[in-house]
Amino acid sequence: MARPTHVYTIDYVARLIGENLELLQEIASNSDNIDYGEMIHAYDGTEEGITTFTERGVESLKEFLADIRALDGGVRQFLVDEQCDPEKIERIMADEAKS
Repeated sequence: MARPTHVYTIDYVARLIGENLELLQEIASNSDNIDYGEMIHAYDGTEEGITTFTERGVESLKEFLADIRALDGGVRQFLVDEQCDPEKIERIMADEAKS
């Protein structure tokens, strides 16, 4: 299998697939949520660095989003289970309501 030759930044992926950036960041904070090797942390000179995804990583992310939306409680329950900050949950859920 060929190795990826390009990656997409997390903010570009959010715009590309029409998703909330904070939600994607929350998903990406647990590497078990995305297929192994499809999410890559890149050092860019900042303390945080940047999260990127391969093309398959973007597909994996979309599949994960579909899975959590199909569960009882959906996105909100996922965020609660991930022990996400309540204020962040409300911002993400407000954006979900717009979709």
